[in-house]
Amino acid sequence: MRKDSPANKLQKLIVVGDRLLIKPKSTKEQTKSGLFLPPGVQEKEKVQEGYVMRVGPGYPIPADYGLDDEIWNQDEKEQVRYLPLQAREGDLAIYLQRDAVEINYLGDKYFIVPQSSVLLLEREEE
Repeated sequence: MRKDSPANKLQKLIVVGDRLLIKPKSTKEQTKSGLFLPPGVQEKEKVQEGYVMRVGPGYPIPADYGLDDEIWNQDEKEQVRYLPLQAREGDLAIYLQRDAVEINYLGDKYFIVPQSSVLLLEREEE
């Protein structure tokens, strides 16, 4: 891959906290009965599905101060610890649309979704 390919630029994005970057799956424009739906109707559905492109580090957890630790010692920088998320890159996620924030990046539409809005994950096992 080239250095400036869209896939490499996507890898530069840092998702914060318990959020996921999801690329929406192309929706069907036709219902089972044969009606064609305009794009606005499709996007306003309560439940959407898409592929997880990037995953945040997880839920931050407080530092564990033991009895031997000196809290007043500020010389050392404390590392933030996270409780990891269930979602992984490449998973198909079914999520609630109302909690998603739409963004456009390099001409593609993505959604930033908190993990609490994800209802179901489908994962291809390796």
